Amino acid sequence: MIEAVGLSKRYGDKLAVDRLSFSVKPGQVTGFLGPNGAGKSTTMRMILGLDAPTSGTVTVNGKPFRQAAHPLREVGALLDAKAVHGGRSAYNHLLCLAQTNNLPKKRVDEVLGLVGLGGVAKKRSKGFSLGMGQRLGIAAALLGDPKVLMFDEPVNGLDPEGILWIRNLMKALAAEGRTVFVSSHLMSEMENTADHLIVIGRGKLVADCTVQEFIDNNSELSIRVRTPQLEQLGAVLAGKGGTVRADGEDALVVTKLGMAEIGDLAFDNQIRVHELSPIQASLEQAFMELTKDSVEYHAAVPAGKEAAA
Repeated sequence: MIEAVGLSKRYGDKLAVDRLSFSVKPGQVTGFLGPNGAGKSTTMRMILGLDAPTSGTVTVNGKPFRQAAHPLREVGALLDAKAVHGGRSAYNHLLCLAQTNNLPKKRVDEVLGLVGLGGVAKKRSKGFSLGMGQRLGIAAALLGDPKVLMFDEPVNGLDPEGILWIRNLMKALAAEGRTVFVSSHLMSEMENTADHLIVIGRGKLVADCTVQEFIDNNSELSIRVRTPQLEQLGAVLAGKGGTVRADGEDALVVTKLGMAEIGDLAFDNQIRVHELSPIQASLEQAFMELTKDSVEYHAAVPAGKEAAA
């Protein structure tokens, strides 16, 4: 279990993390989300004792991680897959980690096989692709068979098979009762993988809830209505306060009215309805809505591109 209480980090005039409190519980995959510059990487570095908090505390299984006698046996972390000596083979890189943590030599072969690098174990890591480097970083995180695992952008560079593999791996690790904490900008992956979410913006906690609660709380219910009397139904619904837009030639998307209310209005006005169904908002839509005021870096549209689009 990871627990942060009033965690803050200041770099000069910049407050990167602002009185952050949260718990990452075992037995589930917890997604860690936030825009660029929100403080995610700084928070993960403080959990691992790589950066000291300006104030507040963060513990792993009840104590600061710096006090761990055998770090890799307690926490496995992937923060930067490129932090590898390029001249070493994958095998020798993991062997060095194993020896410094009193781990058996056979564990190196086990994790290389687990991440699919057994066939390139003797190759120097500087020749690895981005995806292979990610797999090597994940192997290092798993080396000590730890109860707590932290991954920062674990699917970066992986192909579709690799993405499915890491998704299933994280779920399996959580199902074993481990604490799995993963930061990612890929909302579709978080929606498919995470059970719980911790969302921050400008260093502050903005949400701590399940994925479904996050979507429900930060998106507006939309209803798709298919009817041969499109204009007539649209006028009726707009007259009752609904927000209506076309969705193809025979359907409307309606907000601010419920399904029962839409159905009753159609019936009362003798309008045939062929479909009446809710539209499930995505995690990405809910995330963009919640964090729109917390985005620190806004990109401009290049001149001429907007008109061309």
